[in-house]
Amino acid sequence: MKEQQLLERIVLNPKVMVGKPVIRGTRLTVDFILNLLAHGATENEILNEYKGLTIEDMHACFLFATKSLKNTEFMPLMAEYS
Repeated sequence: MKEQQLLERIVLNPKVMVGKPVIRGTRLTVDFILNLLAHGATENEILNEYKGLTIEDMHACFLFATKSLKNTEFMPLMAEYS
C-alpha cells in the first residue's frame, strides 16, 4: 500500500477525540494504538480486541507518527547521566 493511501486512514476532526489523530471510522487514536504496542501488546492481540481494525490501519499509525516526528527536535524525557 502506498504512503498516501496509508495516511488517508488517519483523520483529524475537532469533534472526534478532541481533534487527536484517529483511525478513520473509529475513535481509536494513533497514540492509543502506539501505546498498546509500546507496552507489549502484539498486532494480533490488538486486531482481535478491536474488530474492524486492520493491519494497514496499524501501519498507518506508524507512518503518521514517523511523518509527524520527522522534523521535530527533542529534549530528552529523562537526563542520562554517566
